[in-house]
This record gives sequence, C-alpha cells and structure tokens, in this order.
Amino acid sequence: MLMVKQWTSDLIGLLFPNLCNACGTALFHKEKLICIKCLHDLPFTDYHLHAENRVAKQLWGRLPLHAAMAMLYFRKGAKVQNLIHNLKYNGKTDVGLLLGNMLGERLKTSPNYSGVNLVIPVPLHHKKLKQRGYNQSMPIAQGIAEQMGTECLEHALIRSAATESQTKKSRYKRYENMQAVFTVALPRQFIGKHILLVDDVITTGATLEACANELLNAGAAKVSIAALAFAE
Repeated sequence: MLMVKQWTSDLIGLLFPNLCNACGTALFHKEKLICIKCLHDLPFTDYHLHAENRVAKQLWGRLPLHAAMAMLYFRKGAKVQNLIHNLKYNGKTDVGLLLGNMLGERLKTSPNYSGVNLVIPVPLHHKKLKQRGYNQSMPIAQGIAEQMGTECLEHALIRSAATESQTKKSRYKRYENMQAVFTVALPRQFIGKHILLVDDVITTGATLEACANELLNAGAAKVSIAALAFAE
C-alpha cells in the first residue's frame, strides 16, 4: 500500500511538478517549497549576531531603534528576488511562513531580540490589500512569532493613506512620501512593550522608520526591526 501511494505521488509529481520557489527546478521527494541546494546557497547576512550591522547603521540617527537586521542579501536577478516575487505576487504565502520560521530561529539566538512582546507586520493600504488579497509581510511575521513563542497582530498598524511607488525615489523623497501614512490602532496595547516590526525587503528604511515612529509615539518601550532581505 505504501509503495502504491509513493508511485501515485511520483506520478502526480511528473504531471504537476512542485517547483522550487528560488530556482524553478522540480523538487525531489521530501523537499518543500525550496530545494536543498537553494537553501544551502541562500546569502545569509548573520546580521542577527551583530548589533552594528549595515541595516542598523542605515537607520542610525533617524529614530531610537533597539535592534535592526535582515536575514538575506537581496540582489536583482538572484534567488532571493525569486522567493520574494513568489511571496509577493504569486500568492505563495507558505514561502513567507517558511522563511519567517527560519528568521525566527535566528532571532531566538540573539540577545538583542530577547523579550519581544508583539510581532507586527508592516501594513498594506486597504486598496492594495483588496487587490492582492493578502499582506506579504503577514506570513513572515507569523513564522517569526511561531518560533519566538509570542503574539502576532495583523491590524495593529493601519496604512491610512496610499502612497506612490517608492522604487525610483531618492532617499529623502521616500521619507517625505511616507509622512503621515500610518496610524496606530488601540495605542494602549503597545505601552511598555518590546515590538518587533517585520517587512519583506529593506531598501532605504523609510517605510519602517514611519511605522516605528508611530509605535514609539504610542508608548512602545522598544521597537526592533527584522526583514527577510536587505537590498544592497
């Protein structure tokens, strides 16, 4: 019976192959979402081990963050971009959960991220959320929360205004574009808490800066940042 099930599974795999979300090749038996080779080759930053990393330094002087890091380097045309693209545009929320779990495992080993009370994803505007059907940062945040044994709140932050694309804007223009964009729901739930703010990719950090400032203004004791990837 087990052999018949395996043959059936293999036949289904031939007809409807499960593909690696990083390189697009067919997954072997027991591989899930990302092939073993791609997992091995992912460009990890190890920023969780170093408080003075490039992400943290990029945000120095802009707001009083407790800690900041990203798990992977993001390079155009590389495997990390494929993973983010599948998560963000192809409905592969399970990729976000898997990578969020990997990120959470690393954060657990860092004293900088001890005592996190709440994990919060960077929100989408309701129009973008309706169009896409999900917030790509949410499964990442859920995966982190699962590993760290803490609570994840999806609607704690509200994106109250839609913004233009940030892609071709300068750092100052990105900052200017994000002013008065976010509001906090039920501020009392943040008072005295250590909040972990989660995003998919960090570029200039303008979006995260705007979110973190709102949380600090609402009474959060500490705000830390974690992202899947850092665009060099």
